Amino acid sequence: MTADGEVVEDHTPRVSAVSHLATVRTFYLDIAQWAAEDPGRWGPWVAVCPIRAGELDHRKVATRRKSRMDQRTRERLPGLPALVAAVETERSTAAERLVAARAARPGEVFGAAGKTLRRPLLANSSESKAWGDDPVTGKRRDLEGEERRAFWAWAAVEVLRLTGIRIEELCELSHHSLIQYRLPKSRELVPLLQIVPSKTDTERLLVIAPELADVLSTIIVRIRNADGSVPLVVAYDNHEKVWNPPMPLLFQWRSGLEDRPLEPNHIRSLLNKALASTGLTDLSGGLLRFTPHDFRRMFLTDAVMHGMPPHIAQLVAGHRNINTTMGYKAAYPEEVINGHRAFIARRRALRPSEEYRTPTDEEWEEFLGHFERRRVALGDCGRSYSTPCIHEHSCLRCPLLRPSPTQRARIVEIHDNLLARIAEAKKEGWMGEVEGLKVSLAGAQHKLGQLDEMQRRAATVHLGVPSFVEVAGRAITTSNKEPSS
Repeated sequence: MTADGEVVEDHTPRVSAVSHLATVRTFYLDIAQWAAEDPGRWGPWVAVCPIRAGELDHRKVATRRKSRMDQRTRERLPGLPALVAAVETERSTAAERLVAARAARPGEVFGAAGKTLRRPLLANSSESKAWGDDPVTGKRRDLEGEERRAFWAWAAVEVLRLTGIRIEELCELSHHSLIQYRLPKSRELVPLLQIVPSKTDTERLLVIAPELADVLSTIIVRIRNADGSVPLVVAYDNHEKVWNPPMPLLFQWRSGLEDRPLEPNHIRSLLNKALASTGLTDLSGGLLRFTPHDFRRMFLTDAVMHGMPPHIAQLVAGHRNINTTMGYKAAYPEEVINGHRAFIARRRALRPSEEYRTPTDEEWEEFLGHFERRRVALGDCGRSYSTPCIHEHSCLRCPLLRPSPTQRARIVEIHDNLLARIAEAKKEGWMGEVEGLKVSLAGAQHKLGQLDEMQRRAATVHLGVPSFVEVAGRAITTSNKEPSS
């Protein structure tokens, strides 16, 4: 509904239409199977299935799903730098406000990150809880909660975009996931990130880049205790439906008097709040949404597009089938784009360079004037630009003339006049004139045939299908004629 109260209907095809058809077909086939086993009970209910097997085309559904996924990746890749900059800015400003609030005394006004706030006077105030009142609106803000949410939104975005791991794997990262490997020849120490088995029950190791190392070290410094150890927390596995043993998880925060792990729903909520501050929009004009799996698609797309071998990308992503990894490459078919650009370059090299220059004002006016001169009395001339008229402007004989239905009376008048002139020429013995008039007469008859064909195609054909009003009217009439019992 619009702001004026107008109801606007938006019709879009169902994404899961095939699954609904499969459910209906399965229902009919189940009844047929039950009837074969117990005819006395299920035999009367057997009916022909209205859904044929050919209507369940899962290949078309898969290709459309793949197209939507690629388009989603193409929309979000350009907005990734803006999201990264936004979460980094929000983390630094939230930390600056929290430091300024803790340094201020109760009732004192402090400024930080371009905002002026006042620390309120509370009867039961604790040093760990920092509040800030907006002097203009009077709204009280939990600066400690804002800083905590901003930090973990930044941490989630950085780890997801730098590793391409799944959201379940992110929540299971622990202090034990950081391992070291020394190269046999050079004895160089390589830090690795161990990803525990999740979706495919396959363990894998990722090389920790310097940028990722900074993020992980910042997380560990934040969550560790005074003695340097990482707190142990108990997390619930929503897929296995079991409680995991206490682990030093990296994504954990302090809630009340205990440390709790960050669940996938918490991370999704943090991403949505971070995106709301960026102002990024999608093609429809709505707020651009990122899911945790979008970072995985963007990571693999960027890796494959920048030269990572597909079989190495498969091991990094933890895919069982390399075709799954190659599916991410289709977001930007680089070989097609480069091949097409090379073809255009070769074609331009073979053609004169003056064809690619910017036209002058006189040439542009001449080009536009060509289309204005295509309008003739009987319709439109369809000859190409910069080509002469081969029939010396005898439009009735020209096959390129597209007659206008509004000029049918004029063409009929010309046709009748040609018949009269042919009769007069035959009477006077002008046989040379007769031959020319017959050519024009054939052209007029051809144009009238074209108009008849256009009229036939535009005519509406009634198929005899009764409308809803007719069916309802017949039903009411029939019910009125039936005698009452």
